Amino acid sequence: MNDGSPLSFTSSRPLTIGVELELQLVTPRDYDLTRAATDLLAGLRYDDRFGEIKLEITESMIEVNSRPRQDVTAITLDLDGLREVLVTHCQRNNIAICGGGTHPFHHWPERRICPGERFAFLNERYGYLSKQFTVFGQHIHIGVPTGDDAIWLTHALNCFVPHFVALSASSPFLDATDTGFESARLNAVSAFPLSGQAPDVADWRAFVDYMGVLKSCGVAESIKDLYWDVRPKPEYGTVEVRVCDTPLSIDRAVELAAFAQCLACHLLRERPPIAPAMQALVARYNKFQACRFGFKAELADPIKRRKEALGETLIRLLDSLLPDAEDLGCRRPLERLQALVESGYGDAAWLRHTAAGAGNLHDLTRAAVARFAEPTRYRPHS
Repeated sequence: MNDGSPLSFTSSRPLTIGVELELQLVTPRDYDLTRAATDLLAGLRYDDRFGEIKLEITESMIEVNSRPRQDVTAITLDLDGLREVLVTHCQRNNIAICGGGTHPFHHWPERRICPGERFAFLNERYGYLSKQFTVFGQHIHIGVPTGDDAIWLTHALNCFVPHFVALSASSPFLDATDTGFESARLNAVSAFPLSGQAPDVADWRAFVDYMGVLKSCGVAESIKDLYWDVRPKPEYGTVEVRVCDTPLSIDRAVELAAFAQCLACHLLRERPPIAPAMQALVARYNKFQACRFGFKAELADPIKRRKEALGETLIRLLDSLLPDAEDLGCRRPLERLQALVESGYGDAAWLRHTAAGAGNLHDLTRAAVARFAEPTRYRPHS
């Protein structure tokens, strides 16, 4: 139970899931980012039945949050409902909306910080980084019953950060340039001083002590200031995976949520040995590999002292999770991820292929808008 103190952990039903998506607002004139978020929300008539729609740090972004749900089917209905509400409302206001981890060609100095005390604080603290932070991610929350479970699962999921990165990568273009990365978005996140991997703390009490040190030194006021790859979220009773690019479709967002839920189920049941200090030795390297090369990345295993091909480990991992997917009612999305890894044709590859066919990044973004507008295949009885 939460006793009201800032770092009390609110118990959640195990494996409850929630999804946040940061989305791009573009103008149908040339498909550049547009400063529309505040005005768009001011005119929105929506009853929150599928979750929240809210501002993000700049006026060219909008965030949607599903409700906490027990299964992926309910998450699917929420995300597709939010998509439909936003697409319809944007069309009425001559705005377009799409996914993707970065906008292919916008100029960050043109961005405008959204109104709000938190956004003003971030702009003051981080300077130009706050505008460059106009990048777009999917965050996945997984419910756990105790703070100790949250710390253990945070460490356990850190081992799979490269897997989430590769499966979600959708940001090969930045500043009108093919970066050569599958996910260039995470390079912007890495610029923040409190990014990276959670510290090697043993349990919730040790984590609270750690946060006390940061607060007393003026480093961080709250967990919101921590831009870790995976972090506990005590007020929700969850562990939050934060490394995924926003996908181009609701389908992919559902598939990533299914993967997170199945993986957490497997880890919490089996409780494999973890070695956070050893994993920290290679965490930045492994994340870079996944950002740069996607499924072709080679990961360092500090326990076995060897490299492993990410694509091969992902295929084995997804296969091992199929029984959990069957029990949790999300086998179909997990099988789609298996096919994705086997083909090697993820969102980043789609963006490159579409850009080559279109001949320019404006029409690429137009195609991304059309793809996001498509209803999900995972609606029940679809």
